[in-house]
Amino acid sequence: MSRIGNNPVAIPEGVTVEVKDGVISVKGKLGELTQEYSAVEVKVEDAQVWVTRPSDSKESKARHGLYRSLVSNMLEGVSKGWSKELELVGVGYRASNQGQKLDLALGFSHNIVLDIAPEVKIETVSEKGKNPIVKLTSFDKQLVGQVAAKIRSFRKPEPYKGKGIKFVGEELRRKAGKSA
Repeated sequence: MSRIGNNPVAIPEGVTVEVKDGVISVKGKLGELTQEYSAVEVKVEDAQVWVTRPSDSKESKARHGLYRSLVSNMLEGVSKGWSKELELVGVGYRASNQGQKLDLALGFSHNIVLDIAPEVKIETVSEKGKNPIVKLTSFDKQLVGQVAAKIRSFRKPEPYKGKGIKFVGEELRRKAGKSA
């Protein structure tokens, strides 16, 4: 039994939800998101979204909590938004942006220039004496996570010195160096 799937999702003020032909459309002040669904039923009643399963088949049991979480993330995204912060740890690691182009200097022979999707707002913060920070914000949680994972994949944090690109607040598992 899905405990998450049984809970209704409250619709925030200023957000409209439309369910039609296996597609959920959510529209808010920050943007509009759509999600296809199957093996479950979605109803909008009394400013709440209910996700129920029509049968106890394996597929509908598996997707019950999933679609409830996706709807919840969509509603929070179009009303409040999602953000992730990445920290560049290492000597000479720099980040700058011009519009939707992110320029990263990560110790390679050339800088990495990455085009960011237009739905994601990007901001770089560089203070003297502190590590550069890249802030990503959007109404789409999946897109923010995907862009953040792509940026992190250029230089994952290594376990000995901790150099690399890490999420702000991430605990790294450190290893001791070789002992003579």
